[in-house]
Amino acid sequence: MQKFFTVVLLVFIVFTTSTSQAEKTYRQAPQWEITEWINSPALKVEDLRGRVVIIDFFQLWCPGCNKFSIPLLQHWEQVFDEEIKQKKLAVISIHTVFEGHSYQNPQRLRRFLKQKGITHPVGVDRNIKGAFVPVTMQRYNTRGTPEMAFLDKKGRIRFQKFGFFQPKKGEALIRQLLTE
Repeated sequence: MQKFFTVVLLVFIVFTTSTSQAEKTYRQAPQWEITEWINSPALKVEDLRGRVVIIDFFQLWCPGCNKFSIPLLQHWEQVFDEEIKQKKLAVISIHTVFEGHSYQNPQRLRRFLKQKGITHPVGVDRNIKGAFVPVTMQRYNTRGTPEMAFLDKKGRIRFQKFGFFQPKKGEALIRQLLTE
């Protein structure tokens, strides 16, 4: 019986130690580098501390963005309307163009946002001439578009996923982050 309690105690210690260490390993969200903000004055990551932040890295011509991430953000803006109004949650999109620069320009982006009814802050990721991937996309190590990241109230990346994921699981995580 004593052996059983010793094993249970060791499992408990290992579990609580690994859980507390895992919490410490969340990466601080890097600062984004935006050349232009649409629907908002300039924002910095630290401006949003104290809120849960959903970041959608997208391109206006990206099929996955148009069929998955953009409609999902619009749905979540309805679901979390009160939390957004109370400044507990922020939704940000970052237009990270790594192909088709001449087509995916800020003028076309503005028309696209108006057509889609997107009113939350949208930043245009800074491209460096000759670099394939824009600055913020590099800092967040994104793999393409669409890619979403959730930041907790301390500005740490708690979720980051390229492509499709289960929206209900994402929504559950957002709810969890709002209660922390």
